[in-house]
Amino acid sequence: MTQPASPATTVPAPRPEVAEPTAPWEATPEFLAELAEHSARLETATPEEIIAWAHQRYASHLTMATAFGPEGCVILSMLAEIAPETYVFNLDTGYQFQQTLDLRDTIARKYGIEVDMLQPELTVPEYEALHNGPLYKTNPTQCCFDRKIKLLQQGVRGKHAWMSGIRRDQSSDRAAAAIVGWDKKFQLVKISPLANWTKQDVWKRIISADVPYNPLHDQGYPSIGCWPCTRSVTAGETDERSGRWSGTAKTECGLHTIQEHDGSGI
Repeated sequence: MTQPASPATTVPAPRPEVAEPTAPWEATPEFLAELAEHSARLETATPEEIIAWAHQRYASHLTMATAFGPEGCVILSMLAEIAPETYVFNLDTGYQFQQTLDLRDTIARKYGIEVDMLQPELTVPEYEALHNGPLYKTNPTQCCFDRKIKLLQQGVRGKHAWMSGIRRDQSSDRAAAAIVGWDKKFQLVKISPLANWTKQDVWKRIISADVPYNPLHDQGYPSIGCWPCTRSVTAGETDERSGRWSGTAKTECGLHTIQEHDGSGI
C-alpha cells in the first residue's frame, strides 16, 4: 500500500498550565457550553495540538482506548512524543485477530508504550458455555456489551477524559463527533484528535512516519474488530465499515454510537 507522504508536523510548544480537575463534573449547560467552546477552538488545531491540550488539561486523569486501528496507531505515535505516560488500554475480548495482538508488541517495541490488555471476567470458553454457544452468532449486541462496553467502563474508572481515534468520515454514526464533547454513556469528556481527518490523511501519516499498522489492512480489511464479526470487503464496497457484522443491520459495537435511547457515545 503506497500513499504520498504528508508534510512533517511540528509538536506544539507547551501551553500555560491549567489546574488539573480533581473530580468528575456534572453535565450542566454551562459545562457543556465550555466543552463546545474548547471543541470549536480546537477544530483547526493539529492532532498533536489537541493531544497536548488534553494532556495539559487532564494530566493523569486522561486515558485512551485503542483497538490498534490505523487511527489508534497514529495517535500512539503522537503520544510517544507528547505524553508517553498516558494510560492506554485495549478491550481484549478474546476474539481479536492474532495480527492485532502482535501489533501491540510492535507498538511497544517502537514507541515504548505498553498498552494494557483488559480482559472480561469470563474467558471465551466460559462465556460461550454460559450462553450455550457463541453469543456473537445470536446476539452480537449483547456480546459487544459484555466483552467491550463493560471493559471500557473498567478502563476509564477514576479518569475524567478519554481519547479515541474515530473520524467523522467513517460512518453516519460518527459524522457528528466533536473534537471535545461530553460522553453521556461513560460520563467522561471525550476527545477525538482525528475527528476531522480523512482516511487519506491517516494513511499519509502512517507512510511518512513509518507508523506500524495491522497487516490485515493490506488484505482487504479496512476496519478490524473481533475475527468472528469482521470480514474483508470487495472492490465495490465503499463503506469502510461494511465488513463489520456482515449480514446484519449492526454497524457499531456501542462505544461510539450517537443515535441511542440511553444517550450519546459521542
